[in-house]
Order: sequence, then C-alpha cells, then structure tokens
Amino acid sequence: MFETEHVRERNSALSIPEVVLTLRSIHMICQEVMPLLSPWKYFSLVATEFTDQASNTRIQQEVPSQEVLEEEMAWMKEHLSQLGSPVVLCHNDLLCKNIIHNIKEGHVRFIDYEYSSYNYQAFDIGNHFNEFAGMSELDYSLYPSREMQLEWLLVYLRAYKRFTKKGGDVSQRELETLYVQVNKFALASHFFWGFWALIQAKYSSIDFDFLGYAVLRFDQYFKTKPEIMAMKIPE
Repeated sequence: MFETEHVRERNSALSIPEVVLTLRSIHMICQEVMPLLSPWKYFSLVATEFTDQASNTRIQQEVPSQEVLEEEMAWMKEHLSQLGSPVVLCHNDLLCKNIIHNIKEGHVRFIDYEYSSYNYQAFDIGNHFNEFAGMSELDYSLYPSREMQLEWLLVYLRAYKRFTKKGGDVSQRELETLYVQVNKFALASHFFWGFWALIQAKYSSIDFDFLGYAVLRFDQYFKTKPEIMAMKIPE
C-alpha cells in the first residue's frame, strides 16, 4: 500500500499515470455523458448547526456561509465546464491508501471504487495531486511542483496517445493545457471534499474531525483560488 511519501518519489509517482490511463481508457470518452460526481444536489444535507455549542461556534466562525457556498458552486460549475477537459471514467478518490504497489511485479493497482463515476479527466489527476498533502495532517507545501507535474503529465499524455493510436509527439501546448486544467480542477477538489466533509460532520458515525477537515479544505480553496484562476489555457 502506498504511503504519502511514496507518491512523491519520482519512480513511484511516474508509474501511476499508466494505471490511471488504463482505468479510463477501458471506458473511452463519451462526449454526450455529463459528469456524475455531483454533490451539489445534496446541498440541503450540509451541516449548518450542531447540538453542541463548540461545533456550532466553529461552523459559524470558520466555515463559509451557505450563501457563499452556493455562489462558489455556481461560479465553479460554469467555469470548469468551459475548460475542455474530456469526460472519462474516473476513480475520484485516489488518495495514497487506495493505491496498492506490487513491488515484486513492479506495478500499482487501485482499490475502493465507491466514488468512481464519469467525471472530468482533470479532476481525477488534480484530486490525486492534492492527496500528496496527506489525510489526517494536511501539509500543502507537499503539493507537487510545476516541474514534477509536467513530468507526470508528459508520461500520461504519451501513454494516452499510444493507447488511442493518436500517435505523434506531445506538444508543449497540449502539456500546458492539461497542466492548467489539472490545477483548476485541483481547486475544485478542495471545494468538493470540503462540501463532502460538512455532510459527514452531520451524519457520519466515524470518529474523525470532519468539521476540522472541511475548514482546512475550504481554507486551501480560498487561499489558492486567485493564483489558480489567473492561469490561462494556451492559445
């Protein structure tokens, strides 16, 4: 099983794109299919108050209001749909614990497909990059550098072209386009899991600080949004 430090190692990290590609290429892109990973319809389930006063105070002071969340959702849905990222079958939860490394055979496999669905290609990759920060103790200084991302994405695009028989070299424009798409969807990933955590905070019986996790994901969303939104798809 992969640990967080494993995905940051060059050799391990660069072996993953081939497997991500296999997952999606089995169910090739269908342009008519709309992404199915849509938590927005569960907006009414988001926690707005708790029985204990400490949690009530925390959600009022540290979590964006429902009005802000609704505004961000509407803006994000419109913006992301215009980026041109293809809709493919995605895992949607590629955290390190869901990656099994067979050292003897030299390959990796994914487990736990409960969140898998058709979704934007760039979401799956951006979400995986966010997982470099860990789970219980998030450290976003570990988010992959531009250099590492470009190296990873180049392997991915080359493998994609081989599989689809589209051939040819990967152009700098193709690489930069995917880089921008992935980072914009990484931003969406923060919002999605923050939203998810607010629902879990209200209904889950698991012993985990979901409210605290939501705060961290929303904080990272708003912290990085200006820089990420300044990125432009190459002409």
